[in-house]
Amino acid sequence: MIGLETVTALIAKEGLAILAPIALLEGPIVTVIAAWLASRGLLDIWSVTLVVIAADIAGDMLYYAIGRWGLNRLPQSWLMKMGLNRARLAALAGHFHHKGGRTLVIGKITHSAGAPILVAAGLARMSIWRFFWVNTLATIPKSLFFVALGYTLGSAYSQIDNWIARASLVLLGGLVLFGVGWVLRRSVKTGLRMGGKP
Repeated sequence: MIGLETVTALIAKEGLAILAPIALLEGPIVTVIAAWLASRGLLDIWSVTLVVIAADIAGDMLYYAIGRWGLNRLPQSWLMKMGLNRARLAALAGHFHHKGGRTLVIGKITHSAGAPILVAAGLARMSIWRFFWVNTLATIPKSLFFVALGYTLGSAYSQIDNWIARASLVLLGGLVLFGVGWVLRRSVKTGLRMGGKP
């Protein structure tokens, strides 16, 4: 990652031309910095908002494309080595068909789980239009939150970067614990059914 001071100097000097590619790579903290620069009159806040939303959506579409047109083109033997046999791919496709919207929103909220979920959506061949609309609807409020945070408190962007990292880890940890609990509960129910009374 480029240092935050460097990012701030680049955006202040080059404006929206450099904001778009950096926001594509770095996400929330870049939004905070750009909104803070807008609060100081160096950028237009509405242009910043549109650029960061578009960059976020473009980055998510790229991850989706990696799953759908990258990993899906790998030889079956390579997919098997990664643990992606046909049964798992079918289960993944079923999950994103029924619960894809919810899963995408969870990935967007947790941030740290976002990239694997976006790639998985592509690998599961989730409808590209459904992916685009659900992801866009989840992106807009998230981006607006970070724009508002940057505009009001952006001078503390280093501290905000630490908060984002910690919050992402806490949310990811909570998601992992929930997943482990769900798997254990399901295993117990399955065991009871199989070992239950005839």
